[in-house]
Amino acid sequence: MDQTQGEIAPPGRAEVPQSLPPKAPVRAVPPTPPARRGGGAFRWIAILLVLLVAGWLGWRLLSQGGGKPPRPEAAQPVGVAKVISGDMRVVLTGLGTVTPIATITVQTQISGQLMSVGFKEGQMVHQGDFLAQIDPRPYQVSLAQAEGTLAHDTGLLAQAKSDLARYAALKRQDSISKQQVADQEFLVQQDEGTVAEDRASVDSAKLNLAYCHIVSPVTGRVGLRLVDPGNYVQTSSATGLVVVTQLQPISVIFVLPEDDIPDIEKQMQAGETLAVSAYDRSNSKLLAQGTLMTVDNTVDTTTGTVKLRASFPNTDFALFPNQFVNARLVLKTLVQATEVPTAAVQHGAPGTFVYVMKPDSSVGVQVIQTGITDGDDMQVTSGLKPGDTVVVDGTDRLKDGAKVKVTPDGGDVQSNTNNGPGAPPGEQPQNSTPVPGQHRHKRQ
Repeated sequence: MDQTQGEIAPPGRAEVPQSLPPKAPVRAVPPTPPARRGGGAFRWIAILLVLLVAGWLGWRLLSQGGGKPPRPEAAQPVGVAKVISGDMRVVLTGLGTVTPIATITVQTQISGQLMSVGFKEGQMVHQGDFLAQIDPRPYQVSLAQAEGTLAHDTGLLAQAKSDLARYAALKRQDSISKQQVADQEFLVQQDEGTVAEDRASVDSAKLNLAYCHIVSPVTGRVGLRLVDPGNYVQTSSATGLVVVTQLQPISVIFVLPEDDIPDIEKQMQAGETLAVSAYDRSNSKLLAQGTLMTVDNTVDTTTGTVKLRASFPNTDFALFPNQFVNARLVLKTLVQATEVPTAAVQHGAPGTFVYVMKPDSSVGVQVIQTGITDGDDMQVTSGLKPGDTVVVDGTDRLKDGAKVKVTPDGGDVQSNTNNGPGAPPGEQPQNSTPVPGQHRHKRQ
């Protein structure tokens, strides 16, 4: 037995083998990837929203003065007017044309050479004034011939009457036959007829001679000369010599809907004189005032309108023939009607309303019912009473309960017949037109 193998290792000392078997190869294990975090994207979105909200709040605080309470709204400058009670006219408006009562084309009634004219183009002439002269010499000769024939036949008549007297005396003496006396009586009658015819010829010649001197048939204005002196004019000419138009008085023919005619006829049958005013094309300038003359007898079926004629003195020649005008017929007058300036009336979601001044210098929306319109004023049938104060200038900046201050001229604001941004909910602002001075509520 081997001694080395029999030896026992001392205690506390491990026995180390002389040789070890080879180790098995170790296989590499791949590392496990970390688990994905699904809530990361949402966390970034939330952080971004928080930052946006914080920035908006900071901007609001800075815009409001570092968190100070907002300032109260400043009072808006406005113009106001009092609601009054007065007479209002019921006015009917129609389109019309200035039509002369007489337009005459002066024609020659005889043929001859035009020797001269006695007018200037465009001048005013009176009835009987000289206009033109036609060569009178041929008609003077005709008159002389007619007068000579008359003298000759007058002598024959005198001779026939003398013979008839002698025949009548002889008949009483039974010295002549009755047949001879009767024949002489018939001869006298023939001569009397001839003399009457000659006298008519003389009168005709005198009339033709008078026609050589042409005068104005009416008082009016002459137009442009249509024939120059030296031309041979004839009765068959269609152009005439000149046109004379009567301007004083003058008429306006205008149209109104057929539905208005019964009311007009009722007023006319009652003996009322209906006033008519003529305004220019823009319906802003008063040209003339007149009265209604008559109503046409038929309705135009294509338009449903009726023609009316009004007469105007036209002393200042403001109305010109064929001029286009707007005619306003005053049908009647409403006594002690409640009226408000048209500029104060607004239209919106509540309906037709006005801004009414309150004792605390604020305004309130007041719904009203309206009637007729007379110029710059409108009738109010309900919602207002005389003495109320309404806003007429600056309505486009107001809302219900807004504070206002009254200025002499309404400030640099414009009146608006439609509500603006400060109007009741549901309204859309529209363009406005300044109406200077309307807040004073002056009546015509």
